[in-house]
Amino acid sequence: MPQSARLAYLALALGVIFMGFSGIFVRWANAPGIVTGFYRMAIATALMTAPFWRRRARHRQQARRAWTRREVALALLGGLFFAGDLTFWNTGIMISGATNPTLLGNTAPVWVGLGAYFIFREPLSPRFWLGLILALSGAAIILGLDALRDLSLGLGSLFGLIAGIFYGAYFLTIQRSRSTMDTVTVFWLVAASATVALLLLALVRGLPLVGYPPRTYLSFLGLGLIVHGAGQFLFSYALGYLPASLVSPAGLGQPVVTALLAVPLLGEQITAGQIAGGLIVLAGVYLVQRSRPRPAAASTPPLALPPAPDPTV
Repeated sequence: MPQSARLAYLALALGVIFMGFSGIFVRWANAPGIVTGFYRMAIATALMTAPFWRRRARHRQQARRAWTRREVALALLGGLFFAGDLTFWNTGIMISGATNPTLLGNTAPVWVGLGAYFIFREPLSPRFWLGLILALSGAAIILGLDALRDLSLGLGSLFGLIAGIFYGAYFLTIQRSRSTMDTVTVFWLVAASATVALLLLALVRGLPLVGYPPRTYLSFLGLGLIVHGAGQFLFSYALGYLPASLVSPAGLGQPVVTALLAVPLLGEQITAGQIAGGLIVLAGVYLVQRSRPRPAAASTPPLALPPAPDPTV
């Protein structure tokens, strides 16, 4: 195996692990979901500001076609959808723990497929519909079990599912703006738009942005640097050397890593019913991804991998 391929596999494995820490950092932050999302995106925006302006200057020097208002508007709209994804996902984690909201947030490829079908009239294969049935059946099992234990737990898991819908909308929007824009430009516009939206939401809700203990700010840094910075970079590196058909399913490892970490680090308990429902969800999402000619959300390195995660641009 060539050295580049070995490094790509290593990058993919580390990327899954780093992004698996996203739910852990959210719980450790112990701050309102909107505030946690704001800091995560603000750090990501700050990290990419210099590369964005260098890319913009080079774009002008080479006299390339200027970005249209429609392209910019789509990227900014994508940022609003991503802000919604983080708001519901972070809040769901604070309500019911890191495991189930992260798992249900990874149903984004299902909603991407449905959006492509209803909005863009993209044909879907029988495998997609089977995957849809499996994913929703698994989600129903998890939501039902959580609701039986405690209604608030069910609400947190439901928020994770809603986050997946927002991420699907984000991905569909970004696909349209990526036709001519480069990755760095889209990433920065999305991150900046999400940062502003989350800041406004925090101010409207009267949520404090400062005054948290050091552990909270360290968790914010972990989300911005380890999850959003290193995790996304490693996924992007892997996509440069490995086929998307391999990288995309690997993204489904994020909720598995989160679940494994949540037991010792957060003291969460995972029941046999949750494991069964989670496996059904992941099987359904896998079928959905394999059914489409171009892999859905998890194949593009996330701002979030929905993502599967918490993917990005």
